[in-house]
Amino acid sequence: MLEGDDAIDRLEVEIDRLCIDVLALRQPAARDLRFVVAVVKINPLLERIADHACNIARAAIDLNDEPQLKPHADLPRMAGSASQMLRAALDAFTHGDAAAARALISRDDEIDELYDQIFHGLIQLMATDPATTTRAARLLFVAKHLERIGDYVTDICELTVYMTEAVVIRHSN
Repeated sequence: MLEGDDAIDRLEVEIDRLCIDVLALRQPAARDLRFVVAVVKINPLLERIADHACNIARAAIDLNDEPQLKPHADLPRMAGSASQMLRAALDAFTHGDAAAARALISRDDEIDELYDQIFHGLIQLMATDPATTTRAARLLFVAKHLERIGDYVTDICELTVYMTEAVVIRHSN
């Protein structure tokens, strides 16, 4: 995963260049223009998701050498949910499926709730057992990275709705 980050950064730059070329040379209109705009906006979101994934991988590598804390069942569940949402959001975008994108947006609430549970549980653990503070803090960062991935997935879904229906739904909740 960590080795792929540079490749993702290069792809982000290349996709930006291709979008600019399409805008300048093809002058797309209507749905084609919305598609290019959506790609331009989704491109950095995917790069940021990759950065969060790398940060999670680094934390896992660091934590691998430490004594394990009590299992936090919500953390793997949160990771699985974020991963499934991302995959489904990219499928919705690829297929131009606004209904699927809209359905995914509400799933971010589940990730936010899991984050809150994990946050409070780890804070409580640090308060009752200060020796766990460093490891628990790393897990807090992992949970925050997953929560941000959920937010970016929501942004991708909103852009999918925009691309497909020409409707801006950001900030409408």
